Amino acid sequence: MAETESLLETPLAGLHRALGGRMVAFAGYAMPVQYPAGIMAEHLHVRSHAGLFDVSHMGQAELVGEGAAAALEQVTPADIQALKPGRQRYGLLMTPEGGIFDDFMVANRGDRLLLVVNASRKHDDFALIESVLPTGVTLRRLPDRALLALQGPGAAAAIGPLAPALTALSFMGVAEAEIEGIPVIASRSGYTGEDGWEISAPAGEAERLAKVLLALPGVQPAGLGARDSLRLEAGLCLYGTDIDEATSPVEAALTWSIGKRRRMAWDFPGAERVRGELANGTARVRVGLRPEGRQPARGETMIHAPGGETIGSITSGGFGPSLSGPMAMAYVARSHATDGTAIELIVRGKPLAARIAPMPFVPHRYAR
Repeated sequence: MAETESLLETPLAGLHRALGGRMVAFAGYAMPVQYPAGIMAEHLHVRSHAGLFDVSHMGQAELVGEGAAAALEQVTPADIQALKPGRQRYGLLMTPEGGIFDDFMVANRGDRLLLVVNASRKHDDFALIESVLPTGVTLRRLPDRALLALQGPGAAAAIGPLAPALTALSFMGVAEAEIEGIPVIASRSGYTGEDGWEISAPAGEAERLAKVLLALPGVQPAGLGARDSLRLEAGLCLYGTDIDEATSPVEAALTWSIGKRRRMAWDFPGAERVRGELANGTARVRVGLRPEGRQPARGETMIHAPGGETIGSITSGGFGPSLSGPMAMAYVARSHATDGTAIELIVRGKPLAARIAPMPFVPHRYAR
């Protein structure tokens, strides 16, 4: 891992080090990959109780002004204008060629839209959005806010006594609340497949908030390592690894994020490619797969038909602690993408038997 001295830090950097976090370089920030308990223990604790993640490196911004939703639709196929106050939605930013510029979350706060974008792309994303804004609509970056994610089946019982307004939300609901006097904006969402909240708070109050949450029954800190294995078990894409500017929403199996109205108008960047692929299919498609045995196959592992030609490659792969076995996400030729199809993974020059498998590998447990 790269040295972390010259990297940016989140408001929780001091707390991570005090908790024994092993800091690594990620998206230009020094971030904790794990704590003394270890990635496996952190992962399993989130699945059984609750874990607290620092995701303050993500980009937060507000889109303010009359026509903000319509303006944002110029760069995404999501139906932003139909998003009701107090609700959040997943969306894709698109390139004119039909690739995925980034994925993001957008919440309707009534008089504004709250955006959360990936850390590695936030400056590019904000510039893209600003490039289409009409007079009267403004993007306000929020570098003075932290973002914490409380995730796991025990999250609701833990946070409920402090903020009942948050436990009243259903999945993808958004509300303001106070936690021990700290004003927050929280969405009932996350990146683990579990119930939980992503909590935006003033940067100056982030450490106090984290300490309050870590003191709750059953809550332990969790780092980037557990976040990655949890999201892979949940079948969730990582930008730059599983999706990028060369990938279309159809190939990535993310067409559910395209609004019905947008599919009728075809008025978003890249619509021509998306419409053609929906009509005619794609050469490749994103799938899950399960290697036989215990040996995991990592990203860039080539995939062959049994004894035959190359049919794709893995984008994300590893060991699933909740599965007690290996798992991977990949793009394969559509002719080999049916669940149960036998394939071979070329690991260290030798074929490893595997099969195409449905995702998520671990069922989602969102509060519907």
